[in-house]
Amino acid sequence: MAGIHSPMTYSRRDWIRSAFLGAAGVLASRRSFAEALSSAPIAITVYKAASCGCCKDWVAHLARNGFAAAVHDLDDLTQVKASLGVPRALESCHTAVVGSYFIEGHVPADLIKKLLADKPKDTVGLAVPGMVTGSPGMETGRKQPYEVVALSRAGKTSVYARR
Repeated sequence: MAGIHSPMTYSRRDWIRSAFLGAAGVLASRRSFAEALSSAPIAITVYKAASCGCCKDWVAHLARNGFAAAVHDLDDLTQVKASLGVPRALESCHTAVVGSYFIEGHVPADLIKKLLADKPKDTVGLAVPGMVTGSPGMETGRKQPYEVVALSRAGKTSVYARR
């Protein structure tokens, strides 16, 4: 029969080899896709005063640790903090929003990543109240121990981490 090709036949060994190579290719492409996703910068929005040097240093700390910050310089952050529900006792010099959480003050990038990974349902934000020497953006060569505080939906605070 002219023009009709016989179907390609595979030996069992060739079929297993091609299936293995195909599966390995799929796994490799999935791994590289997952790696690409995990290395993609994490979007965070930062509200700060234009003249604040420690805020700029904290944003630089975020950038060095895989965050892409959209920075908004404001004359007054009172409205932003109030709209996010940041209690006065937790306030610091800058406020950020990442995912569904607020980040107040000099919270270390690794703890923000932990918050995003753990996704605690009752937590609305993390804060490092005040201006703690040695926290990210406040490095002066001296380090003061500090607490990173979590705020619950009910308005209760708890220690998220100690540094």
